[in-house]
Amino acid sequence: MTARLPIFPLGTVLFPGLVLPLHIFEERYRALVRHLVALPDGVPREFGVVAIRSGWEVAPAPGRPALGDGKVTLHEVGCTAELRQVTELDDGGFDIVTVGRRRFRVTDVGERAEPYLTAEVRWLPEPGGPDEAAAQLAARVIAVFRQYLGLVRADPEQISEQLPEDPTVLSHLVAATAMLTTDDRQRLLAVDDTAARLRAELRLLNREVVLLRQVRAVPVPLSELATPPAPN
Repeated sequence: MTARLPIFPLGTVLFPGLVLPLHIFEERYRALVRHLVALPDGVPREFGVVAIRSGWEVAPAPGRPALGDGKVTLHEVGCTAELRQVTELDDGGFDIVTVGRRRFRVTDVGERAEPYLTAEVRWLPEPGGPDEAAAQLAARVIAVFRQYLGLVRADPEQISEQLPEDPTVLSHLVAATAMLTTDDRQRLLAVDDTAARLRAELRLLNREVVLLRQVRAVPVPLSELATPPAPN
């Protein structure tokens, strides 16, 4: 099943169930927020968040940009952000709170009348029931994730926080909160199977735990640190 969505390129990866607050100051995205607020009750107020692969987001040139127009290149898999709270500011901008809802793959970016980017997307499958393999992996991921938190958090009380028991919810939380690179997060978002995602996270967490114990730091590519922040 496909749909056309407004697309918001960002320098981050959004996962289902995770909260994403945004400060909206650019006019085309102000228009997007106004469009969402004006939708009838019962219509999902959501837009697609897609991580930037390279470059940074700029105003679209006449004729509409595609995935990789020489200025910004986007990943193909993203997640919708559902609008939950809107605060209009004195300057006409907005502070909004969104929550990740469902994953999609961009299939086409075409010409539209809207000032913001839109794309044809295909919804990606989500787990439909209990998965014994995922449940077993979730227990292992929780154990290693707690070790990881003990190395990256100074306050021991922060480690005792309750982690979700649902394997899919856990896999999204770990992917979003661990200190991983954007590429690592993007690969995890693109995985359709919960057990496969947890298995990949187990490898990543074990890698990070070993590195933290050896050098007390998580390696982040200098290219990521130098990437200009995305607008809004």
